[in-house]
Amino acid sequence: MDIQALASSSSSTSASSANPPPPEDAWFHTYLKLIPQWKSLPTEMIPVEISRVNQVDAGRLDVEMSAMLKEQLVKVFSLLKPGMLFQYEPELNAFLEFLIWRFSIWVDKPTPGNALMNLRYRDERAVEPRVKVRMGLEGPGLTVSQKIWYCIATVGGQYIWARLQSFSAFRRWGDTEQCSNHLFFIKRSLARRSWFLLQRIEGFYKAASFGNLLIFLLTGRYRSLIERALRARLVYGSPNMNRSVSFEYMNRQLVWNEFSEMLLLLLPLLNSSSLRKVLRPFSKDISSNSEGDDALCPICQATPTTPFLALPCQHRYCYYCLRTRCSASMSFRCSRCSEPVVAMQRHGDSVPNETR
Repeated sequence: MDIQALASSSSSTSASSANPPPPEDAWFHTYLKLIPQWKSLPTEMIPVEISRVNQVDAGRLDVEMSAMLKEQLVKVFSLLKPGMLFQYEPELNAFLEFLIWRFSIWVDKPTPGNALMNLRYRDERAVEPRVKVRMGLEGPGLTVSQKIWYCIATVGGQYIWARLQSFSAFRRWGDTEQCSNHLFFIKRSLARRSWFLLQRIEGFYKAASFGNLLIFLLTGRYRSLIERALRARLVYGSPNMNRSVSFEYMNRQLVWNEFSEMLLLLLPLLNSSSLRKVLRPFSKDISSNSEGDDALCPICQATPTTPFLALPCQHRYCYYCLRTRCSASMSFRCSRCSEPVVAMQRHGDSVPNETR
């Protein structure tokens, strides 16, 4: 046993002498050697998929927020002269858009719609594809120049375009008037050329917006031409935050929309004379043919100054009420008995005055 213990101790001593412990700064030298290899490895940016619905909803919410602010501002000036704010509506819209931009994008904060959808703007030009990232949502916000150009394009561009449209419509640039004055003819031709130029610019912008929409639906980036030109992409502000939208509100909106569409479908049926004729026996107002009601015009509910009778039912109407109804509809029926009106007769005469 002693011989074996001596042999094992000698073998361990020889092994320790053969493999000495590494120096204390060995890990640091190894790190310096591996850093160039780590940087030379091909890396790609983590693909980030931002919900297209979130981005579109954010834009709609911003529009709704601007409309709410405009409604409150109009109420403040409700005691002014009627129609006064209508003349300065483009300035009012530009002022509200500037306020939203000043207190959101300019101070590196999301707009109200983007905040509700957990979105923020990121400068895609500053995102290096070879930089190591954790979530794919990192990246700086918009630069000062991007913010200023965003304000110029959204606030200033919309204001200038609205003013150009109102000015051209007021000056009637698109009218084709014949004139004998040569100087006036030159002015009208220049106005028409400017009108056609505005129409072409508008058409080109709409076509470009439609193309950008198709690209946005395909890739999920840059919902507008301004964002694409500025390389301002919407990304999630927090990776662990869901859409803060109340589905109860969305369901209520859907119910009201469907209910309004159903009413639009049923209202023509409810106004038809055949349905009213079927429902008349079940109506509570059975005394509609009484002497007191017959003395009033069933259309204006007033005593006829020039009474006329509808033939063949001989119910009394005002001449103006009965004449306009018969002229508007060739198949007009009496409002009391739903009989077709074929002629008109002055009250007290024996011969019809007008025959349809």
